[in-house]
Amino acid sequence: MKRNIKKLIFRWEFALALILLLEIIVFGRLNPRFLKPRVLFGSINDFVSICIISLFVTFVLITGGMDIQAGSIVGLTSISIGVLWNDFGVNIWVACILGLLIGALSGAFSGFLIAFTDVQPMVVTLGGSFLYSGLAMVVSNLSEVEAYKGISGFPQAFLAITKGRINGIIPFQFLMFVALSFLAYFLLHRTKYGRKIFLCGVNRKAAEYCGIHTRKVVMSTYMLSGMSAALAGIILTSYLGTAKTDLGKELTMPIITAVVLGGTSNLGGKGTILGTALASLVIGILRFGLSMSGVNTQYLDIPVGALLIVSVAIRSVSSNDRLVSFIKHRFKRSYQKT
Repeated sequence: MKRNIKKLIFRWEFALALILLLEIIVFGRLNPRFLKPRVLFGSINDFVSICIISLFVTFVLITGGMDIQAGSIVGLTSISIGVLWNDFGVNIWVACILGLLIGALSGAFSGFLIAFTDVQPMVVTLGGSFLYSGLAMVVSNLSEVEAYKGISGFPQAFLAITKGRINGIIPFQFLMFVALSFLAYFLLHRTKYGRKIFLCGVNRKAAEYCGIHTRKVVMSTYMLSGMSAALAGIILTSYLGTAKTDLGKELTMPIITAVVLGGTSNLGGKGTILGTALASLVIGILRFGLSMSGVNTQYLDIPVGALLIVSVAIRSVSSNDRLVSFIKHRFKRSYQKT
């Protein structure tokens, strides 16, 4: 029993859960309205896109890659759906399916370049972010509506997918996040595909010797990331009621921070979906709580950037076996005394 308790305490996810609980308590004291179930659960509407994309960017980082183009794919998907529906008369649900396809192809294209040309992932996805932002502007020019205004007037059925709540409290977007978390967990931690992803991150040459087509595995993770960004674009478009090219422009840093803060190694080979899910909630609640406390939205990136730096530093320290052994030894002695 004691051994299980110690294992739980030393899990990074346990620390994230405590941080999340602390945030809720602190912001609840600052603004009692924050603790109302409808407000607390409804807060995820403001950051569900970060949560969803970070789940699948985790796959990318575990292979040793990097993806900073997701925000641009969000904007490209959003404006593509709007133009297809508004200017070409495509059914809104068909437009959404095509939007997911656009996201998958965008991610697969970058993944192909990374996997088959050995160009650094940071370079490819940085280029991809500019490429897909540019394509979004090209697509917007196909519409009669001015780009900065966006495309609105979507059918009520489309808008309703992000407006509904269960018992007037739990929003549909929260259920989407939970369902996708289980899906991502199953894929990464309970399938052969997930084991291949981890092995590619630990030692790609060893994975190839085991008969794993590492290039296809790496490419597929970027495709999944692109699809998640497209899904986030659809959700954001429905929630805001407007299709715009810049919907995802502020998502990149929170997404990467959520993945790294969740315990995924930026060097590959290590990470959990539970950690990423909790970290994305920590970041989302932090931003939402500060906003409710009257902090200017322009300053919300400051704590997120600080979290990214601190999380990388902590993970670097935790990789120091001697230091970790010393801390565990000290904790064990203190635990025995009590």
